[in-house]
Amino acid sequence: MIRKCLIGGLCAVLLAACSTAPLHTSTPPAPAPKTAADAIVPEAWVSEPVPGDELDSLVAWPTEDGTVWLIATAKATHHLALYDADTGQRLRTVGGPGTAVGQFNRPNGIAVFGDLLFVAERDNHRVQAFRLPEFAPLGAFGADVLRAPYGLWVHETAPGELELLVTDSFMADFRTMTLPPMAELAGRVKRFRVSVEDGGKLEASLLGQFGDTGPAGALRMVESIAGDPVHARLLIAEEDRRVGSTLRDYSLAGQYRRHSLPTFDADAEGIALWSCSAEDGYWIAVDQLTPTRFRVFDRATLAPAGVFSGRVTANTDGEAVYAMPTPRFPAGALFALHNDVSLAAFDLRDIGHALGLREDCLR
Repeated sequence: MIRKCLIGGLCAVLLAACSTAPLHTSTPPAPAPKTAADAIVPEAWVSEPVPGDELDSLVAWPTEDGTVWLIATAKATHHLALYDADTGQRLRTVGGPGTAVGQFNRPNGIAVFGDLLFVAERDNHRVQAFRLPEFAPLGAFGADVLRAPYGLWVHETAPGELELLVTDSFMADFRTMTLPPMAELAGRVKRFRVSVEDGGKLEASLLGQFGDTGPAGALRMVESIAGDPVHARLLIAEEDRRVGSTLRDYSLAGQYRRHSLPTFDADAEGIALWSCSAEDGYWIAVDQLTPTRFRVFDRATLAPAGVFSGRVTANTDGEAVYAMPTPRFPAGALFALHNDVSLAAFDLRDIGHALGLREDCLR
């Protein structure tokens, strides 16, 4: 049985090959272009760097004792890194390299719902499930159909039953980033039904796959994915700069809505939903530059709401919004990866005031 979320629908939001080298390669981030609309938001903290980890994606998870954990994937060292969300202190690591359950081979995407944690492993071609807070391994699935899994998003479709979406960024030739035939892009996102029985038995089955095969809506190079059940929307990051990196607007059913956001300057990376109420709020998306530009959009209309950067944060991959109060962040925080080696935290009040966002999001 899936333990009910401690904070209601937040759980659904908190939500991203055999070589150890990255398969998605791109030119180093260029300096971010400055505009009058950009805001500078100072970081509340930046964690101590840990060289070599190659941190990629992260989630926030509230423990039963009232603290909040940040759990990040470390691709190069094949483990999970655990941090305190209020201080940025690194608490410990989980796992290590290998193919057994509980071990990792280049973990990338990560998602959490209730006390279930899911981790995509690019080079083990699977998704693993764990029970929190013990990080007890429950099993793995998808190795028979996943080729290069990257991003994850999970939501509840019925009591005790989850749907997990996995981006699968396989290529015809990774060395040259040659795309597969357009018809094969219909398999860019795999959809799984997942449940855990009372005895801890993991059940997972493939429900289908999707991806547009037209030039406007195709998902050529994919990683980050996030959803909003209230507005029946998926946002999926298209990272292929040859056609313009952006976020594609898909329905929950997997259909391209014939709309993409304005082209990003670098790779479109982490996507996080900031829920201010049941229906309102903002999307925050990463433009992977140095410094990182965080692009903010209206939750319902996707209209641009502003752009900000930190004073330090650069080359961001994953991010997570935690829109509930903590002792350090009374209105919640945005957490983001910094240059593959650290985490950074931004107070949501600071972001809101800098961009003139809705006041009800800042309480």
